[in-house]
Amino acid sequence: MSTAAPASPPATTEPAPFDPMAFPSDLIDHQRQAAELYAELHAFQKTLPWSRVPHEGWPEETERGRETSGREATDGWEPWQVAEYDRLFEALRSATAAVQTHGWWDHCKREGADLVKIRQALKRAPGAAPLGQADAE
Repeated sequence: MSTAAPASPPATTEPAPFDPMAFPSDLIDHQRQAAELYAELHAFQKTLPWSRVPHEGWPEETERGRETSGREATDGWEPWQVAEYDRLFEALRSATAAVQTHGWWDHCKREGADLVKIRQALKRAPGAAPLGQADAE
């Protein structure tokens, strides 16, 4: 009576199926950086006068029952505010370009993935968004 070991299953050489949601870490890093820069730029914009350049503003008006809000005069932005806004905007543009032109999208397209769905999923991928107030609580 022979007690041969059970035969092991044959090794598979087929690659695992493509998962478009398995984002590369550098793409997640670029997306997080873009989200952080967007939030920083948005917060900075809230502190700025309404016009980048000096403007005399305009009064509130009511025309044919429709009200239009006025604006007070402004001296415009200080030179340091212009420089900071331009720095943040350029950094945001570079970060979003890194996301949009990443090679992952070409790979997904070749595999027939739904690019809109995958791009939206990237925004919610773990590590792709900065921590918010709800995350801290």
